[in-house]
Amino acid sequence: MRIIFLSTSVGPIGSGIGGGVELTMRTLADGLVRRGHEVVVVAPNGSQLGAHRVVEVAGALHVPSQTLDRSAPLVVPTGSILVNMWSTVVQLARSGEHDVVLNFAYDALPFVSADECAIPVAHLVSMGSLSDEMDRAVALATRNHPHAVAMHSRAQAATFGLAEFDTAEFDTATADHVTIVGSGVELSNYEFVASPTDYLAFVARIAPEKGIRDAFAVAAQTRRRLRVFGVMEDRAEWDAARAQHPHAEVEHIGFLPTRELQAQLGKCAALIMVHRWVEAFGNVAIEALACGVPVITYDRGGPAEIVRNGETGFVVPVDDVVAVAAAVERVGAIDRQRCRVDAQDRFSAESFATRVEAWLVARLAQ
Repeated sequence: MRIIFLSTSVGPIGSGIGGGVELTMRTLADGLVRRGHEVVVVAPNGSQLGAHRVVEVAGALHVPSQTLDRSAPLVVPTGSILVNMWSTVVQLARSGEHDVVLNFAYDALPFVSADECAIPVAHLVSMGSLSDEMDRAVALATRNHPHAVAMHSRAQAATFGLAEFDTAEFDTATADHVTIVGSGVELSNYEFVASPTDYLAFVARIAPEKGIRDAFAVAAQTRRRLRVFGVMEDRAEWDAARAQHPHAEVEHIGFLPTRELQAQLGKCAALIMVHRWVEAFGNVAIEALACGVPVITYDRGGPAEIVRNGETGFVVPVDDVVAVAAAVERVGAIDRQRCRVDAQDRFSAESFATRVEAWLVARLAQ
């Protein structure tokens, strides 16, 4: 297949602003190319995606949907980067040199305008339900084309009311509504660390929905150093967390590229995921497992489907900081080699690309 990737509209690939979708795009592009497919990426100016061809487009970046009230219409700024990227995709599709568009933008435009495209459009949704307008767009796409929409986890799909699945872990044809494809990482980019420090890790944007206040609370209760990796999106939220827990030993490292992140993440005793929203998947969880780092997560969203409770980490009740702190004290019982093997078995770039490939083949067969 000859595939056009339509990138996120909130920031350039490689900036960290797009969160997990940036890693998803890179991993998937690598995996699909190794399987014999061609990939071209339409993305904002300044984007970098390894050796893959990137068509850079100028325009005003969009406001991330998670910062808006769900009843508010999605904001389309003057000179919208998404409008410009979509126009570029439509032009490329008319050339006859491509077979399918794979949309990663969490915005209604590619969903409601898909019929403008000369080739089929498939949508890999990166977040759960956050916007009434987006919910309507996803519902329209699933009604019009049964294989048009894929998501990363059952928990994510359930937020859209799309939860009719069988028992297979990642089935590429689970229901008429949506396909669940999981995610993956390039395992060769992650080094296994058998003997860590006692530091904890938190890998996420600094934002209320990511739970930075709970992360500070865990650091205070466990009296362990917490290393925070991610874009400082909301300084006020960070300052509020610091004010609530002045004695917590927390350092903000900032956003790091994969190679640098894994080198530091792998040395940590555990990754804590204390998100206050439904994470669609949680790529950082499988990044941690790939380094041999156990994951402690709230029983909310995709991470709870990733972690094998008691084997590769712990799944604890939602919003229960005390339970997270208690799990930290038990983390030494987790076999770090088991974490690495689980990542290899379930979340390799090859397995992810295979699932997405099967989904795209089904989309083209319609």
